[in-house]
Amino acid sequence: MRAVAGRAFLIALIAVELVITVAATWVYVSAYGRVVDERDVAAGATIVVLGSLVDDGEPGDYVRGRLDTALELYRSGRADRIINSGNGNSDAGDEPAVMRAYLEGHGVPAGIIVDDPAGFDTAASCRRLRDEFDVDDPVIVTQDFHVSRAVALCRSLGVDATGVAAHCDCSWPTVLRNHIREAVLARPRALLTAVTG
Repeated sequence: MRAVAGRAFLIALIAVELVITVAATWVYVSAYGRVVDERDVAAGATIVVLGSLVDDGEPGDYVRGRLDTALELYRSGRADRIINSGNGNSDAGDEPAVMRAYLEGHGVPAGIIVDDPAGFDTAASCRRLRDEFDVDDPVIVTQDFHVSRAVALCRSLGVDATGVAAHCDCSWPTVLRNHIREAVLARPRALLTAVTG
């Protein structure tokens, strides 16, 4: 009985490793050459800032890094429109409203900011870019551990995205946690979304 359990565990472990490897390969291939430096973003781009945790009306470290990167793109003349896509529910702190206030507070005109309060996850943000905002070729701004998956997922859903890795003044334990979460959970889930549509 112990030998059967051992073999079952080994088979399960191999299956999990295979799924993780296939998902990582899909993300790499789909996003290859599509995560660019800020200087390589064409003028007049639509920038999409993906939401993250906010606290008491202030952006957390991750979303602040994304917003600061969007600010740099705007100030360098590369952004004509900035879409803040996140969780607009009040119990989540209304991420897009906090993001808008931060951008406006740093000199971005209100008229070029668009709020997407139903970007509850990356897939939802990508679908809404296509269906609600009629955006074909956005520049996704999020951290390095997330940006390739975001680009791959958007492309699988019919949005020809590129990405820019956002700054992050984040603690190393949270960065490590997010890299592990990305590899083990988020990329396999994204691959499933891409396969099932």
